[in-house]
Amino acid sequence: MPRVVPDQRSKFENEEFFRKLSRECEIKYTGFRDRPHEERQARFQNACRDGRSEIVYLKAPMILNGVCVIWKGWIDLQRLDGMGCLEFDEERAQQEDALAQQAFEEARRRTREFEDRDRSHREEMEVRVSQLLAVTGYYTKKKKKSSLIIGRLTLL
Repeated sequence: MPRVVPDQRSKFENEEFFRKLSRECEIKYTGFRDRPHEERQARFQNACRDGRSEIVYLKAPMILNGVCVIWKGWIDLQRLDGMGCLEFDEERAQQEDALAQQAFEEARRRTREFEDRDRSHREEMEVRVSQLLAVTGYYTKKKKKSSLIIGRLTLL
């Protein structure tokens, strides 16, 4: 099953959800809401220990609603708020489109193989039924459609 929609750019540019999130807007860290502000700061800062600054800049690629995007923004470590927006991730979109196309082609190939095996099996069964009907005497010169009942299986 593909992870992305067929026309990602169009969905990103035309859906209200993405149009709204592609404009820079205010963000807030909402983790541990039941804790005091100082503890929330400490927990967030511990999670961001890689950098030593007052502001953390973030860039997070993701697939959101079937569209490859990058969330870019910043958060003030003291106030736990900041600004951010979504951007369309063209490079990742192309990669995901290629993966989806490969999966589609593989499914098509497997379907063809199944249909070929099924057709071959049916033809083989028709030959066997014809031979069985000829041996048992059920075969007529008019080549009427005959059927043979074996257990619960009816062969036409």
